[in-house]
Amino acid sequence: MKLETTVAPAATMPNGLQGSEEGLYVIDQATEEIRLLGDDMLPIRTIQTPTENASGLTIGDGCFWTGSNAPAQARYRRSGDSSASSILKIEFDTGELLTRYPTPDGGGIHGLEWVDGLLWITCFRPRGMKLVDPSDFRVLKELDVPHERPHGLSWDGDGIWMSHTGLRLIVKYDVETGDEMERIQYADDAPAPHGLTRWKGDLWSCDANWPAPVHPDGPSFSRIVR
Repeated sequence: MKLETTVAPAATMPNGLQGSEEGLYVIDQATEEIRLLGDDMLPIRTIQTPTENASGLTIGDGCFWTGSNAPAQARYRRSGDSSASSILKIEFDTGELLTRYPTPDGGGIHGLEWVDGLLWITCFRPRGMKLVDPSDFRVLKELDVPHERPHGLSWDGDGIWMSHTGLRLIVKYDVETGDEMERIQYADDAPAPHGLTRWKGDLWSCDANWPAPVHPDGPSFSRIVR
């Protein structure tokens, strides 16, 4: 396994990724903007969102879903800011807030993945992930994980990849049992995986380099070549 890393990316603090046929979507924790990047990793379009302390991004039901970890820490507060962590459903073209859902455990959220009309989300109480019905946020399944700091999520058929940022570790978990199926361990001097997605057949991660500079090259995107 090796990383093909792009430093100085088109985001100040990239903290959520979603691959698509149109390109690679990234949400910026500093500006709360979603940007669509092309094959050259340059922005095609930008959507301002009401997310706070953005961490996590997916697309489902024709909308964006973002992890909003209020209060904002990397920017000045805005008049419409909330005081609670939540999951936002956002209009795809305008960035307008459609619905705000409390996180199921009342805590922070760093990863989301839309799969077959349902939403996987990371959680800390207990540490792991939950599968929820996005129509009413009823919890359908809960899976505990053994590693700290659950972050980005990426669906992979019979399992789901989760990045564990502080450990520079990505683990594929069985969605029925929560058992580890496979792992990708980054080197100690590699970027830390925050956001995670599959794009053009490969796994991609992004490093927001936050809350303190943890990598000398700064924020980055990495393609995992296996």
